[in-house]
Amino acid sequence: MSTGTANIDFTNDMTAGFYGHSNPVILAAIRSALDNGISFGGPHAHEVALAEAICRRFTSIERVRFCNSGTEANLVAMGLARAATGRPLVLAFQGGYHGSLATYTNVEAPLNVDKQQMRFARYNDEEDVRRVLDKFGEETAAIIVEPMMASGGGILGNRAFLAALRTMTDKCGALLIFDEVVTARFSPGGLQDLFQVRPDLTTLGKSLGGGITFGAFGGRADLIDRLDPSRPGAILHSGTFNNNVLTMSAGHIGLTEMATIHALQAVNASGGKLRHSLLEVAKVRRKALTIGGYGSILSLHFQPAEPRNPAEITTTPTQRKLFHLDMLLRGFYTPRRGTINLSLATTDEDCEAFVEAFAGFLDQFSAFLPRG
Repeated sequence: MSTGTANIDFTNDMTAGFYGHSNPVILAAIRSALDNGISFGGPHAHEVALAEAICRRFTSIERVRFCNSGTEANLVAMGLARAATGRPLVLAFQGGYHGSLATYTNVEAPLNVDKQQMRFARYNDEEDVRRVLDKFGEETAAIIVEPMMASGGGILGNRAFLAALRTMTDKCGALLIFDEVVTARFSPGGLQDLFQVRPDLTTLGKSLGGGITFGAFGGRADLIDRLDPSRPGAILHSGTFNNNVLTMSAGHIGLTEMATIHALQAVNASGGKLRHSLLEVAKVRRKALTIGGYGSILSLHFQPAEPRNPAEITTTPTQRKLFHLDMLLRGFYTPRRGTINLSLATTDEDCEAFVEAFAGFLDQFSAFLPRG
């Protein structure tokens, strides 16, 4: 076991640290920005460059606006949907997470906003969504969904389920919002591109800011243009640091020079190889293990059946705590929820060492883990 203080990072700032802690290309962009003015109080070239890069990569995003976090992006997107449709309600999913003020892992969380204007359904359950829309469809402004639940357990949306949401929102006159704050990293156009399901609005954050505070939302031009202050009757959307120079610079360089198609494919492949190795280690030891997530994000569940929604997760808090603390002792920093977030700086050697440490964890705590 490791007795030092250094750990190999498999948390990577909860997916925001996609480029690693000290990527020289990102650091050079930040230093250049620092030398040429930190805050301009208006539009600037770095902002335009990042906006154009995002619109090129996401086919559903015709216009994009920036903010300061994924939380903010999701709140604004839901507010815009309400304003555009003139309807009060938004349908979300139990166990979903759209930020600190919209955390539906506990729908009654004290800081959640607009509680009375939210309705909930089960993830990956078309019939349950229809049940809610049959009752509230005419009042529903939007469905907001993560194409892969992140905090909710790394649960990947079924493509047919996500396509059904597109059909149902069209039928009832609501908008479809994809929260790709976490999942944008899976391909140049996010999971929506891989699944070929086109939302009306998309929210972004985390890694697309180059490791600095970042949020964005974009989509159909007719929707985003409602926030254009030069238009009559525009909806106010402001923020002093929405286009802060450091984020715009780091985000643009990261997206155009680091997060290339080849780089994304390579890190996803590393995640796939790691997934296979971890499952093999558990199989040899006859321990129950399923791994959710996609590509470079893995979510471990010590149970025989892969959960389709958070209600089907049976892994206990004690098992999560044991895994988290034991891996720290073995020299690996992972979130307690059991997620593994690879970065572009994660090496094959890092992954091989993690598998060896994971095997040691299974051996040491075998009595606390279910048989496979």
